[in-house]
Amino acid sequence: MPTKALKTQQECEDFVHGATFFGVGGGGPPARGMQLLSEQLSARREVRWVDVSEIDDEAWTVCPFGMGGRPPKGHPTPEELKEAGLDQPKVSNNLQAAVEALADYMRIKIGAIVPVELGGSNTPGPLIAAANLGIPCVDGDYTGRAIPEITQITPELNGKRSWPLSSVDRWGNVVIIKEAVSTAMSERIGKLLSRAAFGGCGMAGYLLKGKEMKQIVVKDSLTKCYDMGRAIRQAHEKGQDAADAAARQGKGWVLFRGRVAKTEWDESQPYMYGIGTNTLEGGGPFSGQKFAIWYKNENHITWKDGRPFVTSPDIIAVMDSASGEPLTNADVVEGRNVVVVGLPAIEGFRSAKGLALLGPRHFGFDVDYAPIEEWVQ
Repeated sequence: MPTKALKTQQECEDFVHGATFFGVGGGGPPARGMQLLSEQLSARREVRWVDVSEIDDEAWTVCPFGMGGRPPKGHPTPEELKEAGLDQPKVSNNLQAAVEALADYMRIKIGAIVPVELGGSNTPGPLIAAANLGIPCVDGDYTGRAIPEITQITPELNGKRSWPLSSVDRWGNVVIIKEAVSTAMSERIGKLLSRAAFGGCGMAGYLLKGKEMKQIVVKDSLTKCYDMGRAIRQAHEKGQDAADAAARQGKGWVLFRGRVAKTEWDESQPYMYGIGTNTLEGGGPFSGQKFAIWYKNENHITWKDGRPFVTSPDIIAVMDSASGEPLTNADVVEGRNVVVVGLPAIEGFRSAKGLALLGPRHFGFDVDYAPIEEWVQ
């Protein structure tokens, strides 16, 4: 795809809405993504992505990503901050700072940024970091959706290591993870660092030459987000069904329509939206049916009338019935009328290795994965 620049508020909104759709319930708060992009527009700084082919094969590429979730309710207290010597935040963009810290440590020049995933703020974040650093962000990512664990990305499918990694929190603490015994261990360390900082950290890792990156990146996914958001908006403006438009745009299906009857979640885990289950009661053609979605940050397992249905790695997105707005799990609240849309996952995650990372059994469910195409026949 050619280079694309987001030049208007409308283009930014379309992009964020599309990224939120592919965030499948997670992917960070879209309001934060819009804030980041709006600030760039106001400052007249260009936000753009480039085709993967434009990156030099010998250029270093890096993947910045957020680590950690919300701190426990009521924390940090003023006493806790004072005890830790934390006064005012010093870092305004910790993804950008993490890229700079890793480049300084490795004594290299970064040639391009690759988002780790798609999501309402987790994709705009790397775009902004790239714009501020004056380097390109590629039209692609390492997942084609949002995921709860850093091990669930295409570099892991292809044997690439995450370290060395940098971690920068808003207070200005900088940590380099020189080596790790595994990516899972590096993520564990990252979450501990985020807890110590009373919130999320910005991290940067997966240093790859351009040639390596091109072999494993999910290409054109940022353009895909923009096109999805635009299709949803245009359908709504024309008085058409936005969920049907999203399904057509993504070559997928409407899985369910109904009202959120019950939400259950556990916020004790270090994930932005926790772990839980949303239960829906059907309406219209789905009247009398029930639909449940289990999520770990993102939507992963569904049941229709108590029987297993579509699961990760396939896309399970929830939209508002009236507006067509794609929703994070923070916005799936009891009484809201919603539509569930499903799309096929990228092929890499449908392999045996991909399913071991992102299939239902990875999350502890005694359920075999079946492609969404088989469920909707």
